[in-house]
Amino acid sequence: MEVKPGYKQTEVGVIPEDWEVVTATQACDLVVDCKNRTPPFVVDSDYAVVRTPNVRDGQFVLEDLRFTDEASYYTWTARAVPQIGDIMITREAPLGEVCAVPKGRKVCLGQRMMLYRPSPTKANSTYLLYSLISLPVRANLLRKIGGSTVGHAKVDDIRFLQLPLPPLPEQRSIATVLSDMDALLGTLDQLIAKKRDLKQATIQQLLTGKKRLPGFVGEWDVKTFGELFSFSGGYSASRDQLSSNGYCYLHYGDIHGSSKTFIDTRIDFQDIPKLDIPIKQISSNSLLDDGDVVFVDASEDNEGASKHVVVMNENNIPFISGLHTIVAKSKTGELTHEYKRYCFQTSAIRQQFLFYAVGTKVLGISKTNIPKLILPVPSLPEQAAIATALSDMDTELAALEQRRDKTRALKQGMMQELLTGRTRLL
Repeated sequence: MEVKPGYKQTEVGVIPEDWEVVTATQACDLVVDCKNRTPPFVVDSDYAVVRTPNVRDGQFVLEDLRFTDEASYYTWTARAVPQIGDIMITREAPLGEVCAVPKGRKVCLGQRMMLYRPSPTKANSTYLLYSLISLPVRANLLRKIGGSTVGHAKVDDIRFLQLPLPPLPEQRSIATVLSDMDALLGTLDQLIAKKRDLKQATIQQLLTGKKRLPGFVGEWDVKTFGELFSFSGGYSASRDQLSSNGYCYLHYGDIHGSSKTFIDTRIDFQDIPKLDIPIKQISSNSLLDDGDVVFVDASEDNEGASKHVVVMNENNIPFISGLHTIVAKSKTGELTHEYKRYCFQTSAIRQQFLFYAVGTKVLGISKTNIPKLILPVPSLPEQAAIATALSDMDTELAALEQRRDKTRALKQGMMQELLTGRTRLL
C-alpha cells in the first residue's frame, strides 16, 4: 500500500513521520504486574482489589468489586501503590482492557492485572489511555498472542507492547478533545438516567391513580387478569432452530434481553428471529395478533419475573409466540393497545408476579395463577391520556438516546482519525 507524503509505515500502522513508535516500558516510568496472585478477600473494607471483571471499555466497573484488608493491601502494593494517572490493563480474557486508576479509592492489582505509570516527560496519561483502547494498538497486542482475546498474554507482551506516540503537545490536544467528548457522553448518560427515573415515577403515579391528569375524576374499576384476558402457551422451539428464514418467532430470551415493552412487526421485522415451519402446525392461540401481550413464564431473577412485550401487528404478519411464553389475548375492549404498553410496569404488578411465582433457581408463573392477578382499570379516555403522556416521555427519551448514540459514533470516528494521525491537531 502506498504511503502518502509525511507519513510512514510502522508496526502499528501508518502514522505521521514526526510520531514515534515506542514500547510501554519506554513510555512509562513503571510497568508492574501482580505476579499472578490475588490478595485475600474480606468484607467491609476500603481497600479494593481490581480484577479483570472490573475493567471494561476504558471504565472502572464497580460491579463484583472485591476488597482486601489493610495489611494485605500494603503488602500487595509494596512495589507500587496505584495512583491517579496510572493505567491498569488486563492480560487475560477479556485481554487488553484498560482503565485509569479511579479517584478516591485505594486499589491494588488482582490476578492477571498489570499497571502502567506513564512518564510525564514522554506520555500524557489520558492520551495513553485512549491509545490503548484504539483498534490499532489492540490489534497489535492480539497479533502477539495469535489473534485471540480468550487466552492470556505474557508479562512481556504487555511490557513491550508497541504504541504510536505523537509529540507531547499533540498528545495533550488529542486527550483534551476526546475527554471533552467523553464528558458530553457522560452528561447525556446522566440526563437519560434521570429521564428514565422520572418516567418510572410517573408510571407509578398515573397507573395507580395516585395522581390524576387534569379533567379526570371518579373511581377506577379493578379487574382480574382472567376477566380481561384469555391465556395460552406458545410453540416450543429451541434457539438453534431459529434462523433468518420462515415466520417471525418470539423467543422468551428475546423478551428477557430487551429493554422495550413492545415489539412492532413492521419496524422490527428484520431483527425478529424466524422459524421455518408450516404455519398450519401452529395453534391459532400461539399466533400473535395486534394488541396481544406476551409474558415470560420463567425467570432466573426477581426482576425478570414480570417481563413482557405488547405486540404491535397491524398488518397481521404471522408471528409465533415461542418457548416459555404465556400469550394474553383480550376478552374485552376495556384496555387500549397503547395503555397496555405501560400498565404492567408498576411495582404493584411486579409484586403480584413475585407472589405467585414459584421455584428456587428459576422463578415460574403458570397459566393457572396469572389470571388471579388484579389490575386497576381507568376509563378509556383516561387510558388514552395516560398513554399519550408516557408516549411523549418515550419520544423524548428516544431522541436523547439517539443523540447519545450519534455522539458515541462520532467519538469513535474521531479516535480513529486522531490516534492514527490521519487528522492532526496542529
